Amino acid sequence: MASKERKGDNQKLKMLFLAKIFTEETDDLHSLTMPAIIAKLASYGVNADRKTLYLDFEELRHFGYDIIATRSGRDCFYHLGSRDFELPELKLLVDSVQSAKFITDRKSSELIKKLESLVSRYEGKQLHRQVVISGRIKTMNESIYYNVDELHEAISADSQIRFKYYQWNIRKEMELRKDGAWYQVSPWGLLWDNENYYLVGFDAGDGKIKHYRVDKMLRITLTEERREGKAQFKAFNMPRYTKSLFGMYAGEEASVTLEARNDLVGVLIDRFGKDIFIIPSGEDHFKTTVNVAVSRQFLGWIMALGDGIKIISPDSVVEQMRAEIVRLSKQYLD
Repeated sequence: MASKERKGDNQKLKMLFLAKIFTEETDDLHSLTMPAIIAKLASYGVNADRKTLYLDFEELRHFGYDIIATRSGRDCFYHLGSRDFELPELKLLVDSVQSAKFITDRKSSELIKKLESLVSRYEGKQLHRQVVISGRIKTMNESIYYNVDELHEAISADSQIRFKYYQWNIRKEMELRKDGAWYQVSPWGLLWDNENYYLVGFDAGDGKIKHYRVDKMLRITLTEERREGKAQFKAFNMPRYTKSLFGMYAGEEASVTLEARNDLVGVLIDRFGKDIFIIPSGEDHFKTTVNVAVSRQFLGWIMALGDGIKIISPDSVVEQMRAEIVRLSKQYLD
């Protein structure tokens, strides 16, 4: 009878609880002595002695746990060293989750809590302090996670999809576009731009590649029809496409030549990449040609850079800028 009492109620779970203790209670700055480990195991209904624990530590090391022993005087302290993720890496992930607009506040909190479980409770507090919630606008569509899963499944299955697409009206209500008609496209890829997820798909009706905000897609279903537009997507340059769009607003794509002051070269490289061709234009200016989807958002971006930059060609885009200036002038001066 005495032997059974010594084993404890959860003796078969001993190694799991031991791994839990090392994972949650120790890190490079927090260690436990052997008596402390024995006491914590006892709190889980597991009895242990020093001799068997030495063997258990070796088994955990053999399994892959980096259990480190450090002697200080007569005491020996134990802690878990390296982990799958280092604290700085998790801080980056936490910041990404918190800042992503397409993840709701509730889901952000759930994901961050799971990330905290990958480190000790002490380091988890550092991750928690890392999070700054500043009233940032986040999506309100919880179904985006299932949407992304459905879209990946459709791409893997080479299947077209049907879905409803919505927008917000002035009463802050979800309003279906095209009077609630179904959209049907061939999904080819997902991209994350401007902190939102987008589906890139082929619209057979219009015969071209289009993009859709994933968090505004509803009731996604796979169809029995195979995907179309393989040739168009194969010729489609996803990185160039995202660089050409401003705020993911579509427009007629054109090669636009810009002339800008030398101090704005960094702004253009940040936006279009280091591959842009820079041609000096006098001592203080340069010219470059970039592929953009010409939209009001692009024209507004040029305006926001002030008198240090102007559109040189083509004439059609110069005329669009002049028309936009006239429109704005009338809007605010009439």
